[in-house]
Parts: sequence; C-alpha cells; structure tokens
Amino acid sequence: MRIGIVVDSACDLPQDFIAANNIVVLPITVRIGEAVLADHRDEEATLSFLQAHVAERGHEAETTPFSVNQIRDLFLQRLVIDYDHVFCLTISKLRSQIHDNAMQASFAILNDYKPIRQAAGHTSPFALRVIDTLNLFAGQGITAVEAVRMRAEGANVAQIRARLEQLADNTYGYMIPRDLYYLRARARTKGDRSVGLIGAALGSALDIKPVLRAFRGVTEPVAKLKGFEPSAQKLFEFAARKVRDGLMTPTVCLGYGGDLDELRALPGYGALRDACAANGVQLLESVMSLTGMVNVGKGALAVAFAAPPHTFSA
Repeated sequence: MRIGIVVDSACDLPQDFIAANNIVVLPITVRIGEAVLADHRDEEATLSFLQAHVAERGHEAETTPFSVNQIRDLFLQRLVIDYDHVFCLTISKLRSQIHDNAMQASFAILNDYKPIRQAAGHTSPFALRVIDTLNLFAGQGITAVEAVRMRAEGANVAQIRARLEQLADNTYGYMIPRDLYYLRARARTKGDRSVGLIGAALGSALDIKPVLRAFRGVTEPVAKLKGFEPSAQKLFEFAARKVRDGLMTPTVCLGYGGDLDELRALPGYGALRDACAANGVQLLESVMSLTGMVNVGKGALAVAFAAPPHTFSA
C-alpha cells in the first residue's frame, strides 16, 4: 500500500527531511501589509521575509490556511492518484482552522475520488485520515517523523493510525519567546488577552522569560526563568534529562526563529546534542515556520519530544 503523509507548514521539520521523505506540505499564507508569502517550508525564503518584515510588523500579520476547496483540489488532482491512504497531520485545532478545513474537505474527497483514480488505472479504494497532533510547531514534527519511520518499516495503516494518535496525546512542545512585548502585541492583534501589558512590561524589565508548554491542545506557561540564554540552557538540559530517562520515540525536534547557527551557539545545545547521540535519538533542527515566528516572535526557541507524563523542572 502506498501511504502518504501530509502536514501543514506550521510543522517544524528540516526542509531536506521533508523532501527526502516525500512529505506533502499544506502551505499557510502570511500577509504583512502589502507583503505576502505562501509558507512552503523554504528556510531561505522564511529568513529573508523575517529580516524584511517580521521583526518590525510581524504582530500585524494575517495568516490564512489552505481552504476547504484548496485541500480538496490538492487531493483530487494529485494525492488520490499518488497514494492509497493518506495521513493528514495538522496543528492543534484549538489554534488554527486547518484541522476543520481538512475534515470538511475529506468528505468531498472521499465522495469524488473514484473516477479520478480509475482514470489513472487504480481500482482499489482510497482512504484518508485527518489527525489533530494536539500540538504546534516543533511539537507537530514528532508525529510526522514517526509516521515516516513506521511507513519505512512496512507498518500497516491501522498500526500507524493507533501509534500517531497515542503520540499526539503524549507529545510535549516547550517554547521560550524572546520578546514579551511582541507576544502581547500579537495576542492583542488576534483578540487574545492572555498576555497583559503589565505582565509583559514587568517580564521585560526583569528579563523574565516564560517557558510555554503545548500539550494535548492546551498552551500554557509552566515556568518563569530569567534571561533568554540561561533559560534556553535550562530547557536544553531538561530535554537532555528526558532523553536519558527514555522517550516514546527516538526523536527530538527543535525549532528556532532565526538562523540555525544562532541556535547551535546557545548554551546547553551541546549537552542536548550529546545526550541524543549517546541514546540513539535523532535531533532534527529547523528554522521555525513563518507562521510560528509571526505568532511568537523572532528568536523564539522550541523543543519537542514524546514522553511519559512529567512536569517541567529547571
């Protein structure tokens, strides 16, 4: 059986990993004033757009996911011919319309695919499963990497589906933003009042950085640390401890809102890299999606993995 894997462009995975494993990306369009970019996970284009626009006016950005009709057309024009079963892995439905759009599109796809497949010489049925990863950005990458691994090992559709749904419930995405003023401005633009002016001002004045955790669809602060670089070091060291304790998949995903050389220069990065190498864990690093950066700001750090229940400790 030919199994396809689809993600949206908020999913932080390296560009070469996506290409090498034939992962299909549903782009998200970002508009800042008159500037528009369809995010296809092109790291060079993302960094160029970042330097030109996001740093100054990113909090004003409008992000538009693929519509129901666009998803339908992508499947009917290409994916129902190329694959027999497709897993569509989306950002948490509590943070984006993509999951709902994909679910609505799936009904039309399953109604309309038969003559298209028959014309291409395929008589077998086509199936599609939309899975909410319950996470965002680097956290979305964990289920996608596992889908790739299981497909390569010859797992069947039922095995892959059960595993991905299990992982979605056990993936932890941690993130540290650099600029609370930006985070507050972005939240206000979107109508989210969760980051108050006083909290943002106080946090910046004292250089306090929140550690945010995305888990089972909920994003919330789980710690407050002082200074971005010391906070990054503590997050890396915490992730290294979880690697040594044992993860549910041999994968850690990193997303960074800037050039990856800056990521690798952060204190604590080497400790995490070494822990992964010593424990047979793949460390996947990527420039954060443009969608991610306009929502959390330039220079943000995200670390994700699947693990048994735990609490964050610095």
